[in-house]
Amino acid sequence: MNTVVSKKGFQRRAFTLIEIMMVVAIIGLVAAMGIPSMLREMHRSPMSNAVNDVMEICSHARALAILNGVTTTVVFHPQTRQLAISGAPAPASTNESFLPDTPVKKAPSASSQAPKDSAQLDDSVSIDMLDINLLEYKDSDEARVRFFPNGTSDEMTLILHSGTDYKKITLEVTTGLATVGEVK
Repeated sequence: MNTVVSKKGFQRRAFTLIEIMMVVAIIGLVAAMGIPSMLREMHRSPMSNAVNDVMEICSHARALAILNGVTTTVVFHPQTRQLAISGAPAPASTNESFLPDTPVKKAPSASSQAPKDSAQLDDSVSIDMLDINLLEYKDSDEARVRFFPNGTSDEMTLILHSGTDYKKITLEVTTGLATVGEVK
């Protein structure tokens, strides 16, 4: 930073053009490093979106079951490729009565993005397998996976297929946690 003496005798501080150009160059470099990840996030494949939706809904259902102390169900509709949370009471902050097997109302969230409670999988993503407690539900109209208040869940294996990409989502019975893997 240079010091400039004005006509009246007091000093003014100022940035040189080189200092300003260096700051702009650094900002440009940092922005350029972040662009690929932003583009990847904006243009995620339908398979990535489907896997993220299933994982988020299962995680949210497990959390609702534990926090509310009631069994929460994720209902899959394999024929229409839809899934939704059902069977948990509305948050205590609402005064609406609870009807069993109705979709859960979302609580106002402090964050800008509330957890998902339903999803529609893209047309390019198909369900190749949906096993719940060792029974096949791929061709059924409806299948239910239960999450219990103690953190456990039904056993589930879901295989999603899109083009040449296959993803396997499984629920661990003793923890109710979902994991994603490659199909071998």
